[in-house]
Amino acid sequence: MSTFEVRVARKTREAEGICSYELVRADGAPLPSFAAGAHVDVHLPNGLVRQYSLCNAPGETHRYVIAVLRDAASRGGSQAMHDDVDAGTVLTIGAPKNHFPLVDAARSLLLAGGIGVTPILAMSETLADNGAAFEMHYCARAPERAAFVERLGASRFAGQVHLHYDSGAEDQRLDLAALLAAPAPDTHLYVCGPQGFIDHVLDSARAHGWPAPQLHAEYFGAAAVDTGDDRPFDVQLASSGKVVTIPAGRTVLKVLAEQGVDIPYSCEEGVCGTCLTRVLAGEPDHRDLYLTDEERAANDQFAPCCSRARSPLLVLDL
Repeated sequence: MSTFEVRVARKTREAEGICSYELVRADGAPLPSFAAGAHVDVHLPNGLVRQYSLCNAPGETHRYVIAVLRDAASRGGSQAMHDDVDAGTVLTIGAPKNHFPLVDAARSLLLAGGIGVTPILAMSETLADNGAAFEMHYCARAPERAAFVERLGASRFAGQVHLHYDSGAEDQRLDLAALLAAPAPDTHLYVCGPQGFIDHVLDSARAHGWPAPQLHAEYFGAAAVDTGDDRPFDVQLASSGKVVTIPAGRTVLKVLAEQGVDIPYSCEEGVCGTCLTRVLAGEPDHRDLYLTDEERAANDQFAPCCSRARSPLLVLDL
């Protein structure tokens, strides 16, 4: 995977607990182009790698802009970005990747929850540039917790943006049932934010008859999984026939790494898809947020960073 160095040209407090970072290439060269919905892998000073959505206007190659929420339950990523990264810091990042692209549609419905506004911003910029029909709904706990509100208010698509605050009056809160009540075959829905917000939106959409191909989501992190019933299982490496036991409480990724089997990975939460590994035999216990229901049902790949096995043995294409 190609990586390069960037310098933090500007760090800005965008809202309570949220900072944005303007990144420019350290060697002065143009940055790789990107499309709305893309993210970059950021290699942090503490050795962690985290994914952050690009929220500046696609088409800009002189800078990238990301925004990071300080998470009280941080595993070290958001804390490092807030405490250890400032203007002037040099970071290594990967080229943009996009698992959340816009598709051609007569109309787009964009829903953002909290820091999930970041890819939705880039989508709004693209749709506005293309003269496409869309509306954006941005939900936050309170005005002081909402990032980029001034940017949205000054944008050429400000009239298509609706702000909803949990702390505000009842009549300005998001009426999801009304918004999703009449699905149209030419409308696509995009949602990003905390898992609870995304699940609520998608469950509501399905309940109102929205077809799965018209629903698009990107998760920023996985919810905790009950591991109390986890049991050991074996994985077999197809290339050598070697069998390795995966104990309860350990991931396939980490155990195989100790055996000298290196699988590319990034988020370690089943969100990014970097570590997807082909399954030749056996039944995975899917715990990722990356694969679609159809892909999970096929049982021919899984995320070894978080998923386990329902069968006693998984044969992996390694």
